[in-house]
Amino acid sequence: MLCLGETMSLVSPASPVPLEQAPVFTLSAGGAESNVAIHLAALGHRVGWASRVGDDPLGRRLVATIAAAGVDTGLVEVRSDAPTGVYFKDPTPQGTRVHYYRAGSAASTMDEDFLPDDVLDAPQVLHLSGITPALSAGCDRLVRHLLTRPRRARITFDVNYRPALWPVAQAAPELRELAQLADTVFVGLDEATALWGVETPEDVRKLLDRPSVVVVKDGADAAHALGAEAVTVPAPEVEVVEPVGAGDAFAAGFISGVLRGADAVRCLRLGHLLAAHSLLSTEDHTASPDRADLARWLDLDEGRWRALSFGAG
Repeated sequence: MLCLGETMSLVSPASPVPLEQAPVFTLSAGGAESNVAIHLAALGHRVGWASRVGDDPLGRRLVATIAAAGVDTGLVEVRSDAPTGVYFKDPTPQGTRVHYYRAGSAASTMDEDFLPDDVLDAPQVLHLSGITPALSAGCDRLVRHLLTRPRRARITFDVNYRPALWPVAQAAPELRELAQLADTVFVGLDEATALWGVETPEDVRKLLDRPSVVVVKDGADAAHALGAEAVTVPAPEVEVVEPVGAGDAFAAGFISGVLRGADAVRCLRLGHLLAAHSLLSTEDHTASPDRADLARWLDLDEGRWRALSFGAG
């Protein structure tokens, strides 16, 4: 399994208070694709992360952090001519805002020549997101190359629309085009509505009709896997501390289920469980639930699954 995309140094308030009021901060690694890699490694999968970072303390720190989580960082390039990106989380009562300082980052210098064909042909699954093509023209070419070249790996693609990176008028047609080239697509119903004006998971599936499976996440209500058949699993109740990063945890859980040969119900449940734990923290990734607990929760009957809840206290 290989995850490819930018990771930045993430500065978060240590408690869920607005950025300008926080007295204490945490510094960690934050990036959609490396978040997925970290969760997969915690679940026992062999997974690598490919990207570029600056030859600076922040870059070295985040590579060491991700490697310490069990992720292979051998495909990370260190650049002396560009810095590591940084972003800040700003939790507010109206929701979490994100402030990026990533223009001209080392990762934005990636292009279609970033990885050789033999490296790209090695993994069973390659995970990408819609963040990468928004970073630069070279990154856009890289993602298109990965999605259109003859390939052995299955490609999972998380739409991950970020309004701060590009306007909806530009992002909507491109993200649909890229998603149509992937094998499995993850998208939130809210972002699908913002991008394409659709209202239901079925509308999303009609719009994205080429992937084998389209996974539509409907916030705190449910998630839907729309493939040869449609499967819906309600989300467990969670006392949300901070939502950013939960989508990455969900994608990792679902992918883990696929790699283990699980059915769609268990894949969706595993996604829900990892997302639930992510929602209990201000950081992008937290310790995964105990594997024994995961196994027990995955096999609950429908009634007991619907009653499952996680508290932040």
